[in-house]
Amino acid sequence: MTVITKELAIIIKDKLGAVPLTTKTSAHDKYGVFHNGHLIAQFGIRRGSKKNLGHDHVQRELNVSTGFAKQIGICKQYLEDYLARLRTQGLLPPE
Repeated sequence: MTVITKELAIIIKDKLGAVPLTTKTSAHDKYGVFHNGHLIAQFGIRRGSKKNLGHDHVQRELNVSTGFAKQIGICKQYLEDYLARLRTQGLLPPE
């Protein structure tokens, strides 16, 4: 079973160019993925020190499978692939 760890969630955040949506007073760090000035997805990353603790909510909040989310993190899928996936699902208008 594929698990999205905190470390992998941070890599996914960076690869998708997600920007912070919360301040340091929140329990989790919330990030937003923007495309053409519109928020298309947001997800949280726990601040806890347990790096192996699952972040299995990330793929649901990005509207992709766990495998696809992991592929973003390990450099097999990129932002354009993610946008294409959302278009295929009807969650993003055609380019």
